[in-house]
Amino acid sequence: MIQLCEVGARDGLQNEKKHVSTEDKVALINQLIQAGVQKFETVSFVNPKVVPQMADAEQVMEALPEDDAITYAGLVLSRSGLERALSTKVDLLHIVAATSDTFNLKNARRTVDEGVEELTAVIEDASAASRPAAAVLATAFGCPYEGAVDRDRVFRVAETFLDVGAQEIVLADTTGMANPVQVREMVTAFKDKFGDEVPLGLHFHNTRGLGLANVAAGYEAGVRRFDAALGGLGGCPFAPNAVGNVASEDMIHMFQEMNVRTGIELESMLSTSRWLEKVMEKTLPGMVMKAGAAS
Repeated sequence: MIQLCEVGARDGLQNEKKHVSTEDKVALINQLIQAGVQKFETVSFVNPKVVPQMADAEQVMEALPEDDAITYAGLVLSRSGLERALSTKVDLLHIVAATSDTFNLKNARRTVDEGVEELTAVIEDASAASRPAAAVLATAFGCPYEGAVDRDRVFRVAETFLDVGAQEIVLADTTGMANPVQVREMVTAFKDKFGDEVPLGLHFHNTRGLGLANVAAGYEAGVRRFDAALGGLGGCPFAPNAVGNVASEDMIHMFQEMNVRTGIELESMLSTSRWLEKVMEKTLPGMVMKAGAAS
């Protein structure tokens, strides 16, 4: 069984120039709940001057339906973001740190070690407030400024966060630099070091057209948790030439063709993707919406 974390309302929208209303963000999530999606990254608690698309995080969270079967995650980069998150009903905190110094300096104005030091305290404070945290390790498969990122460094950051209470690790290919062989090797090495008891998720962008191939490689290596964004929206304000996430509907279609259960209704997702195109007033990069399902 695959678990999709739908990140369209956060990662999908954060870099868009067209302002999306609170009402449309909530409508997007509600439609995907009806399609069977049970986990969302809904908002980010970041400086609204830097990422204005996320300025209404509290309002979005307030308007979402309460359902014990649904998990709402919010992205946090700092202690101030944690304070905002704890004032809402967000279920899970996505604590994000890059594993490349140059990227982290551009993204959060601190080195990796400085960021990890602050964010370990954030995870501890979240745990004390009975809010679980997942650690998202950006640039885990490569940095657009530094190139290859040392795997041992990625794992040291993961271990530090796990030691202070992170309940899941997500390895993020922030700018689409990963390839399937690298993904299989990374997942195998992660499981060799941490064992199967540490939940592992993967987050891929389709910058170089390898997003779905990397998802398939991760699945073959034993991963069952994947991030994706409806329509393939997405991008990072701090990453040059970054394009969208793997499209949720394309990923669900691929798994259904592979006879892998997802619990999600593809036709409902396609309908919502067409609705989202109207909201965004542009053609989205998702492929199945254009070509139709294979079966």
